[in-house]
Amino acid sequence: MKVDVLLGLQWGDEGKGKVVDVLTPRYDVVARFQGGPNAGHTLEFAGQKYVLRSIPSGIFQGDKVNLIGNGVVLDPALFKAEAEALEASGHPLKERLHISKKAHLILPTHRLLDAAYEMAKGDAKVGTTGKGIGPTYTDKVSRNGLRVGDILHNFEAKYEAAKKRHIDILKSLDYGPYDLEGMEKAWLEGIEYLKQFHLVDSEHEVNRLLDEGKSVLCEGAQGTMLDVDFGSYPFVTSSNTICAGACTGLGVAPNKIGEVYGIFKAYCTRVGAGPFPTELFDETGEKMCALGHEYGAVTGRKRRCGWIDLVALKYAVMVDGVTKLIMMKSDVLDTFETIKACVAYKIDGEEVDYFPFDISEGVEPVYAELPGWKTDMTGMQSEDEFPEEFNAYLSFLEDQLGVPIKFVSIGPDREQTIERYIDEA
Repeated sequence: MKVDVLLGLQWGDEGKGKVVDVLTPRYDVVARFQGGPNAGHTLEFAGQKYVLRSIPSGIFQGDKVNLIGNGVVLDPALFKAEAEALEASGHPLKERLHISKKAHLILPTHRLLDAAYEMAKGDAKVGTTGKGIGPTYTDKVSRNGLRVGDILHNFEAKYEAAKKRHIDILKSLDYGPYDLEGMEKAWLEGIEYLKQFHLVDSEHEVNRLLDEGKSVLCEGAQGTMLDVDFGSYPFVTSSNTICAGACTGLGVAPNKIGEVYGIFKAYCTRVGAGPFPTELFDETGEKMCALGHEYGAVTGRKRRCGWIDLVALKYAVMVDGVTKLIMMKSDVLDTFETIKACVAYKIDGEEVDYFPFDISEGVEPVYAELPGWKTDMTGMQSEDEFPEEFNAYLSFLEDQLGVPIKFVSIGPDREQTIERYIDEA
């Protein structure tokens, strides 16, 4: 069996949670392989709305195994709150959710360090979510981190040593005052709560499941353009969000990767600081924001909006090895007279169609224009109902990206997802 991977191709917030929920019935296992509680995946079905931060989006689908892999960073306090809320709404977790012993723990002092580092940057802030993600990954690569498995072995001494080191750093940054004791109470309760779950050697488990013929779907967090190596650095997240991250974040060999589903919006958004070549500062951008309800699932921050950027999208398709595309929020553009798509950048007077080393300044988008479909598609049941102009937009995108669009989302609900026929002969 192969592992299929589902990834965001833009700057996050593409709608990965909804798609995982739609695809889960086709799989036996859903696994998260990177990121932390800075990634909010929103799902809507049966009149209910759920926001998942650390728990895989397959948790709602019956007897599926849901796995938090070694590449994830986990905040026990936030995890406990998220899990208890799901259990209270009637979704049992303890028999469905497995957690890697090698996943790193976000400590209360990591959150303090996150705020201190951002403050020290002054005007050069990255715009983190303040959840302690960056400092946790920093400790991981500097070999100072604590892992989920550590809670079972001499944990108190390990935790106190890590906390002391962090407090010394906070003093050197002259950061304070802060209420660490208040933060620790919920966090330590979360540590005890974690012990109730299946804590596993996830690399052995996922490969055993594959050997048993089980199908596995890997759920990415954030988006490709936030990858620490290939995104718009330094305005990126602290992990590898690309397809290769599924190998290192779960212990799966590259030859075990099967389909790679790439998710993108029919337009483009970004949260926080960082370059965004197609960003709109006019009424059109405000209209996209209002129609798309573009506010962060975790932070509530307003998302910046703009036209689709095919230069960045082609780059993401390339580094991820995307085999199937999934377009989200098509319905947001239902009322637009004209649809624009960035097909090249103009840099120093020269047009380029590749994603360059730096897009922080001097990048002017070059647009192609297509007629809008001006049709309410939210109630459509099949691709046979798509308006001609919308089909033309899909064909244009497929020609530009060189990959077929397999699914189209026309609304937030699980049922508002249409699978297209693709001739794979």
